[in-house]
Parts: sequence; C-alpha cells; structure tokens
Amino acid sequence: MSLLVVGLSHRSAPVSVLERAALAADAQAKLLQDTVAAEPATEAAVLATCNRIELYADVDKFHAGVAELSTLLAQHSGVGLDELTPYLYVHYEDRAVHHMFSVACGLDSMVVGEGQILGQIKDSLATAQDRHTAGRLLNDLFQQALRVGKRAHSETGIDRAGQSLVTFGLEQLSSGTPVETWAEGKRALVIGAGSMSSLAAATLARAGVAEVVIANRTLDRAERLAQILTEADDTDVLARAVPMESVPDELTRADVAVSCTGATGLVLTAQAVAAALEGRMAGPVTPVPPITPGSGRTADARTTDVRTAEARTTARATDAEVVDPADVSDVSDASGELPPTSLGTEDGCPLDLSAVQSTAGFSVMGEAAVAGMGAAELERHAAWVDKGAEERSGRTAGAVLDPAAEAEVITALAATVATVGRVPERRRPEPVVEAPRPAPVLALLDLAMPRDIDAAVHRLLGVRLVDIESLAEASADAPMAADVDQVRGIVSDEVAAFGAAQRAAHITPTVVALRTMAADVVTNEIARLEGRLPGLDDKHRAEITQTVRRVVDKLLHAPTVRVKQLAAEPGGAGYADALRTLFDLDPETVASVSRAEGNENDTNTENAKNRGRA
Repeated sequence: MSLLVVGLSHRSAPVSVLERAALAADAQAKLLQDTVAAEPATEAAVLATCNRIELYADVDKFHAGVAELSTLLAQHSGVGLDELTPYLYVHYEDRAVHHMFSVACGLDSMVVGEGQILGQIKDSLATAQDRHTAGRLLNDLFQQALRVGKRAHSETGIDRAGQSLVTFGLEQLSSGTPVETWAEGKRALVIGAGSMSSLAAATLARAGVAEVVIANRTLDRAERLAQILTEADDTDVLARAVPMESVPDELTRADVAVSCTGATGLVLTAQAVAAALEGRMAGPVTPVPPITPGSGRTADARTTDVRTAEARTTARATDAEVVDPADVSDVSDASGELPPTSLGTEDGCPLDLSAVQSTAGFSVMGEAAVAGMGAAELERHAAWVDKGAEERSGRTAGAVLDPAAEAEVITALAATVATVGRVPERRRPEPVVEAPRPAPVLALLDLAMPRDIDAAVHRLLGVRLVDIESLAEASADAPMAADVDQVRGIVSDEVAAFGAAQRAAHITPTVVALRTMAADVVTNEIARLEGRLPGLDDKHRAEITQTVRRVVDKLLHAPTVRVKQLAAEPGGAGYADALRTLFDLDPETVASVSRAEGNENDTNTENAKNRGRA
C-alpha cells in the first residue's frame, strides 16, 4: 500500500473554485466512507480548511487511486470533474509525505508560518479516527506531521514569517495602523463559534476591543465562548452571546465584524450591510460616478448633461428642429465653454453644427455626433483631427484639407468605420479620478469558505471588506523570513526519517513471522529430544532448551538487523518478499502479525484520544 493525496488549494485554484468545492462536515464524513469503500483505498482522511481541500488515502494502485479520489472529490464537492481537474494536484509516497509536513509547518499556508493549521490537522485526524477510516499509515502520518509542525515552530523563527489568518486579516483592515491601536475601544461582532471564530474573538479581545458579541445558530456554543472570553485573565472585555437572528441589529452598532461559519449561502448580503450603514454616514452608501479632471462639474451636473442631451435628441427625432447654440448653454462648464469632448466647438473645426444636425440626427455631444455623420463630414473631421493642433492653429475656421494629400488617412479611416461602425476618437483620453471614499465606519473580515459576506459589499461606501481573495493577493507580497529555509531543511530530514521508518515497519511482520517460525522449530526439536531421552532431568532439559534458542537467535540476529536496515533504504521494500521466499514463510502468518499490530495501533490511538478528552 502507498500514500496518495489529491487536492486543491489557494495555490492551485482561484477562490471562486475553492468556494464552490468547499465541503460541509456531513459531506466530509460521507467522502471518507465512500473513499474506503472504493476498491483502491483502505484508509482515508480529509483535510479541509478555508483555503485547501485534500483527500489522503492509502492505495494499492496509483492510477486507479488518482482516478477514484478525483472522481469522489468532484462528486462530493458538486463541481464537475472536467472543471475541477485543471486545479487538482497529486502527490504520491514520499512527495505526499513532504506535502503534508510542509502544510503542518505552515510553508504551504496563505500566510506563511501560521500555526492554526496544526489544530486543523488534529481535527482532521480525529474525524478519520471517529469514522474508523484512519489506519496505521494515516495515523502515523498525521501524528508525525503534528510533531514536525511543533518542532518547526519551537526550533525556528517561522512564527516571524507569518501569523494566523485572523491576525493577518486584522492587519489588512487596520491599513498599516497597529492592530492594538486600531482596535482599541471598538465594538466587535463575531459570527460563528467554531475554531476560527473563537480565535478571531480571542484575538480581538487581546487587541483591546471594548465589546465582543458572539452570534451563532447554536446559542449554547456562543454563550460558552462568551463566558470563556469574560473569564480570561489576559483580557478585560465585555462579551455576550446573541442568536443569529440578532445579527442585523448588532451590525448597526458594530465597528468591526468577523464572519466564519459553515453556511453554504451568504450570511451577510450587500443589502443587509447597506441597511446597517443607514444613519451612520453623512452621505450616500453607494458610490458616486467618477469625476473627470478639469471639467469643474459635479456628478449631479454630469447627470443633468446627460438628461439635457437626451431631451434634445428626442426633440430632434420628432420635430427635426435645428439646435440653437443657446440651447447648449446648460451643459457648459464653469468657464462658460463647452467641455473639450464636444464636437464642432473648437477653433478651426471644419464642421458646421447646424449643418451636421441635418445629416446626423444624434446628440452633438461626443461620439454620438460622429457616429451619425455623412461621409463628407467624416472625412473633413478626420483629416482635421489628424493634422494636430500645431497646423490647425494657423488655419482659418472652416478650412478643408486636400483629400488627395490625405488619401491614406481617409482610406484607413473608412476601413475603421466599416469594421467597428464608428469613427475612433484620436484625442488622448483624459484620466478619470475616482471620487474619494469616506473613511470606513464598518470593517468586515470574511474568513469563511465559501464566503459568508457578499463580495458586492466592496462597492459600498463606508465599508472596508477583507476576504479570502483579498488576503491571498496581500499575502503574495508578504516578506519571507530567513527561517523558512531552516524549516524546509527540517521537513526534508523528517520526510527521510518517516520514509525509513515506514519501510522498516513494512518488513517487521515478516521478521516477526520468521522468528515465530524459528521458535516453533526449537519447540518441536526439544519435544523430540524429550521423547528420545525420557530420563532427562529438568535442569539439563532447561539448559539444552536455552542453548538451542541462543544458537537460533544468534543465527537470525545479524540477518534480521541487516534486512531492517536495507529495507529502510529507498527501494528496500523487496527484502520482505525475499525473506518470505527464502524461508518459505506462510503468507497468512505474516498477515496475522500485521493485523495484530494494527489492532494494537488502534488501541493506542483510542487511549490517546481518551487521554486528550480527559
């Protein structure tokens, strides 16, 4: 049997795919059962976090195992196999061990070095043990991964390379201000009472918020978490629990909200957040249109421009009236001049607006006028624009360029019009400056996968939303600590040691079976000796028995020690087969030893779990 892992994470898939592939607790349990029921796998464990979904299994066939595990992931996640496959990664044997140890050390986390993954690995192992899907291999793997992760954090400064996702998210919300300074005196709302939400509540309490409100579907869990926060010695925070139905009311009073639930749908919609902001901001909640530099006009004035132009267009369509120049005075800027994008108003422009209206039938504003011009007006306007301001300045108003001199330009223009259906604007577009956003009155941190908070909240004024997607972008530029290289060395050493131990363990049942067979031979020979020497006293019988056993042990000692050493090396799995063949060992005897060791391992695991509960 061999270790195989198939999964996807923030490194291989976009957040949108991870979001859809997220597995609820019930789906994880069903996935475990279906995996061990499949032909290639005998053990299974699922590691599902906010930024990874991985299925570990002990399989006897690589290709069949990859196909089966990939299919099961697709079935239980609800994402089609064809869509999921491009984002899946596969690790086998030593590479799978290396991946697991790297994950445990925080090297593969979104925030390098974060330690929360150790708790998630522990929970995954406990779930597999409860479902009886973790055998000797996965028990050894996950328990060793926990030890490797703890070693990395204790022997190196990997903690300086990153923090927990909660801390990193709060740092993004604070926008460079120390989290303790930013959080001091704030009112916090935490939605959910699981491990991530509990960490968020504790982090906020230690950061100095004045109040933490815990909202959860199961009120008892929220009350227990609130009690823990209240009784903690290292904080002085007011904590209380509320049902989920109270979230809209609590959101109207909160300064910061963190959400991490197992919900499959949105917990906070954009409408709910907008409603919570009503009355807390001086201006509108939705953003205003961008302002063009130099226009000297507000968004309301621009809206008036559009409506006025539309009204004129409608009037022309019905009455075919010619627009009087006075009619456009309401769209002029503060200087009394038309905006620079107006057509036919600049000095030297060869177009007569009143004449254009008769052929265009469109507004005189912008590209709409050009789009409806006749061919003659198109050629004259294009040639005039193409020559540039320097030549135009010396030309009298209404002057027309020689079509023969500008044949190439006119031909290119005609081709463009035939292709795209309009004349391209040749002037350099003016930069657009976004309207300044007011300082946020509500900070939102979404750590759920799939997301709890509607991404449309990003567009609301007065809100700062940090979610898994924005955290992934921010962490891509996070500095790496020098200790990361040291942790990688630890991972490599531990992978080699784990592989050697597993290969040595693989041959152990064969060695035990060989020694058992030798002991049986000694017992049978002593029985034959007693039959041939019935007068042998007990003292001599014991001495002879001990001598024979010492001879057998000495004969077997060097070969068995050496075969274990050889088996621990890469490619040493064949030594077990060689022993079975050379000594004609009964395969059922070897299998019975393996089963006995497995039962002993299960007993030790159950005892460890009981000690943990105690």
